[in-house]
Amino acid sequence: MPLQSIPIKVSLPHLKASCSTCSLYELCLPLGLKQDDVDSLDQIVNSRRKYRRGEHLYRAGDPFHSLFVIKSGFFKVFDLDAEGQEKTTGFYMAGELLGIEAINANRFNYNAVALEDCAVCEIPFRDLEKLSITIPALSHQLHRLMSREIIAEQQHILMLGNMKATQRLAAFLINLSQRFGARGYSPTHFYLRMSREEIGNYLGLSIETISRLLSKFQEEGLITVHSRDIEIKDLAGLKDLAANPA
Repeated sequence: MPLQSIPIKVSLPHLKASCSTCSLYELCLPLGLKQDDVDSLDQIVNSRRKYRRGEHLYRAGDPFHSLFVIKSGFFKVFDLDAEGQEKTTGFYMAGELLGIEAINANRFNYNAVALEDCAVCEIPFRDLEKLSITIPALSHQLHRLMSREIIAEQQHILMLGNMKATQRLAAFLINLSQRFGARGYSPTHFYLRMSREEIGNYLGLSIETISRLLSKFQEEGLITVHSRDIEIKDLAGLKDLAANPA
């Protein structure tokens, strides 16, 4: 899950049929492209598929042919260890790219499953490579998105290694706030698509710790919690907690 903010505001009123009219235009591959180039990109997006909650977009070991852009919904990306235990590596929302890690080995390294009903755009990678040769701005944007994923992975590793439990959860909520805000939604009031157990798995914490910290944040006036409904009451205080844990 990317840990930096995306300082672009868009609205998501409807699913659109093409790249040129998509409300995710400025969060996705078309960013920075001329209209003719966007039209060329649109020609290689060969399907816009829907997934029900719990359905897999891909599984670890599947052959890699395409990248996927989320048009709506949330996906969880995870791996399975030698004992078959799940390890969540990220949560992805509308406008974000899935499958980049599979480019090197030509096989997917992780599993991607829908946390709610989702829609995605499939972009055949060979076609994208060919088009990137003739459209330098597209190649630049693809490399930018790949770099963002590398940075996010490094930040996640540092978070698990260096941050205390309170910092991890505060940073997680701040990150969601930034990403929802970038999509035109409220940055202070949102619904968690993932369970407490899934959040704990991602942050390297137990479900009990997640529940305890959410209650603690609420008692301190930082947030209010109703099941999965989160309202941030003191964003500055939450940021201070993430940077300077008690």
